[in-house]
Amino acid sequence: MKFTLKSTLIPILLLSCGLLSAQHKQKIAGPLTPEAAAQLKGAEDTLALLAYAVVNDSIERERFAACKVLITKLVKTLKIENSFSYKFDRLNSISIITSPDSSFRIFTWQLFVNDSTYKYYGAIQMNQPDLKLYPIMDRSAEMDPPPISEPLDPEKWYGALYYTLRQFDTKEGRKYLLIGYNGYSFFTKRKVIDVLSFDKTTGKPVFGAPVFKRAADYKGPVELRLYFDYSADSGVRVNWDEAYGMILLDHLIPIPSPYGRGTAFVTDGSYDALKLEKGKWKFIDKVFNDVQDKAPFPEPVLDSRKGKDIMGKPQKPRKGI
Repeated sequence: MKFTLKSTLIPILLLSCGLLSAQHKQKIAGPLTPEAAAQLKGAEDTLALLAYAVVNDSIERERFAACKVLITKLVKTLKIENSFSYKFDRLNSISIITSPDSSFRIFTWQLFVNDSTYKYYGAIQMNQPDLKLYPIMDRSAEMDPPPISEPLDPEKWYGALYYTLRQFDTKEGRKYLLIGYNGYSFFTKRKVIDVLSFDKTTGKPVFGAPVFKRAADYKGPVELRLYFDYSADSGVRVNWDEAYGMILLDHLIPIPSPYGRGTAFVTDGSYDALKLEKGKWKFIDKVFNDVQDKAPFPEPVLDSRKGKDIMGKPQKPRKGI
């Protein structure tokens, strides 16, 4: 049986969020009053239950129903004055990442439809006393092949569950690198590196930017975002490494698919990297000259859920995120 949230959730998001068409200088969110803090704490309890059901309920229609209510409840909760100052530490089934400059935070979560279908939901909350929220609408199912050279707006977002955000400055202004996971299909998983910025005139979020620098002999398309496809049974790392000051990437090589489906990509034990230089992320092939069993990496953002992954399934030993 097929379900769709497109026709019901988009109106909820667009009508409930009170979007502003232009970005003006606003006061940032202040401290919470005791009354607001109590309201947010009570709402968080409900949101945590709904988010848990989205990830863990075994019945498809119940996961969809919980997701629909979660969106409505989340928007209503964020309308509480200065809600940006509330951390929502108990929402373990939702990724919430605040930018280092505290100008916004981004909520993303994953809805498991079936073994080959995933939907992504999210919103960007700006840091101000009253709610300014940009819903982001996942259109990844309609993007095949995925867009490499196309800027995307919030109504046409390549959905992902974000686990890392890095801010950086360019000649065009400040931008934010987002690293996330897309379940893609039963046999193939995908990591995404996207770039978020805000239009200087409208304040509206824009995804994608030409900030990736390949070698001089690179003949491919201009890259506004990066995708890394890999076999579902292969753990792949794509994440910032504080010790090295770079994004470390498992180097992927093609092999015959173990599922008899053409080519699959798996790690070969070596690592590539992206290093920020003058506002560009320079690609470095085979970043380590010495042979290592494993490159060091920080604890993944979403590993705080004891014994279960973001899908609510028992966690397998991880090779890296």
